[in-house]
Amino acid sequence: MIKLIIEVKFEGLNGIKKGKITKVYKNPGDDINPKDSLLAIEANKKTGELCIDAKGIIKEIKVKPGDVIKIGDTIAIVEGEKVQSKKPEPSFDYFKGFMKPKKEEIETKVTIIGSGPGGYVAAIKLAQLGAEVVLVEKDSIGGTCLNRGCIPTKALVKSADVFKNIKESEDYGCQVENYNLDIGKVISRKNQIISQLGEGISHLLEKNNVKYVKGFGEILDKNTVLAKTKYTETTIKTEYIIIATGSTTSKLPIPGIELENVLESTEILEIDRLPEEMVIIGGGVIGMEFAFIFNSFGTKVSIVEFMDRLLPNLDEDVSLEIRDIAESRGISVYTSSKVEKILQDENNKCIVAFTNNNEKKYLTTEKVLVSIGRQPYLENLGLEKLGIELNDDNKGIKVNKKMMTNIPNIFAIGDATGAMQLAHIASAQGIVAANNIMGIEDIMDYNIVPSAIFTDPEIASVGIDEKYAIDNNIEIEIGMFPMASNGKALTLGVSEGFVKIIVDKSSKEILGASIVGPNATDLINEISIAMTNKLKVEDITKTIHPHPTTSESIFEALLASEGACIHN
Repeated sequence: MIKLIIEVKFEGLNGIKKGKITKVYKNPGDDINPKDSLLAIEANKKTGELCIDAKGIIKEIKVKPGDVIKIGDTIAIVEGEKVQSKKPEPSFDYFKGFMKPKKEEIETKVTIIGSGPGGYVAAIKLAQLGAEVVLVEKDSIGGTCLNRGCIPTKALVKSADVFKNIKESEDYGCQVENYNLDIGKVISRKNQIISQLGEGISHLLEKNNVKYVKGFGEILDKNTVLAKTKYTETTIKTEYIIIATGSTTSKLPIPGIELENVLESTEILEIDRLPEEMVIIGGGVIGMEFAFIFNSFGTKVSIVEFMDRLLPNLDEDVSLEIRDIAESRGISVYTSSKVEKILQDENNKCIVAFTNNNEKKYLTTEKVLVSIGRQPYLENLGLEKLGIELNDDNKGIKVNKKMMTNIPNIFAIGDATGAMQLAHIASAQGIVAANNIMGIEDIMDYNIVPSAIFTDPEIASVGIDEKYAIDNNIEIEIGMFPMASNGKALTLGVSEGFVKIIVDKSSKEILGASIVGPNATDLINEISIAMTNKLKVEDITKTIHPHPTTSESIFEALLASEGACIHN
């Protein structure tokens, strides 16, 4: 045998052209044969184990668990000989009758469908209260938040922040030469964090004796859940059911939205090359976070928003401020704009055609990110057959304050309810549902729910805004303090933003707040605690705030509501 150095490349697997490596079975120095599995890969709910057309000794493994690979990527170096490939073994689908699935029946007190921040928190809480719990998950543990939402985007936010700091290092007296961005390593770091946290959740479930069942959960009747995979069927007899199936990206009926370079928020998280230009359709939370991330990476970003302002659900002053900041960073903003179609030119670039104030406009771009929000995932759960009621707009499962549906032993939590699509809301709802199942009276209160947006600088809010107070004839006082007058903010290199606090004129209780600036997502907790405990302005202003900190801006804004601001 003549030994060759063979560069093994990924050529696709079971229809997977691009996916995440979940396991590597071989190490350098190991023997390899054509029937040996080299690695496992998953993408779009498909999984498979890769074998290679080579026999010999592995000299080098080029990938690791968590890496995303595509066709053409090198995965290993082998010293040996090429082996003529055989036709792949047929893929058996048990549900098409080729083989019978492996069947199992189990009994439990509570079955939860979905392992996101609502589902897994509810599972752990129930277990702590003494219940037997089965958790069913069709995809990856942790749900959208961990795998395709909150956590991965924040990992990218950190990389963007570090890169921006390097670019601006001379402003801080530091000189950095020959720097560049490796988007592959950015994505790899993100995947590593996801993997670590996923393992952590798995450990917590195991520690609390929660039984984890992989499969798509379908409710057959009010006391039976069927969990299905390609190879297994698990019938679960249960006293209670919690639906925690989360949400999926909303779709727009735009011609051209199916084009290769038109991406959703889940797909942009696996991007393998930094685009020179990007058009983001949607100026809501997700769109704005990605706009600042890719702007910091060096991509030319444009935002096309249907409403007349960015982040239309927030205080108008916040919308105006973040638009000014975005445009100062070179982000182009088009509000009051409707996307009509997306075309593709001869260079494989996208042309976004839209109307802006009744004027037709066109943007040519390398990538388009569609980011128009999310909708409850309720497909094929068996809800209609059971007669489970939906909300008036048919978006989300109708529940009462105990998180109970119209069927007393079936509960629903998280994005599946169509309520505020926030991970911390889902977790809170999960605890409420768990308590009520175990006989502990509990209700969900949505009056004080902080929100956090990880733009640059950050945005946070809680309670009511100025417009709500005016529309509802609430007599208020407003306290505002600019971050440009906060010493700590200036040392951080941030002069944009403000703290705006809404105070009841008669009672002096805090009714709401909006913050734009450094540490905004942490600062909002002081306001949330104050509101929960019905603290008055004086209760906060008599509390000594440390100097220099961004928390002083809250102190000053509350003083401003009484016309007594010191540093502005």
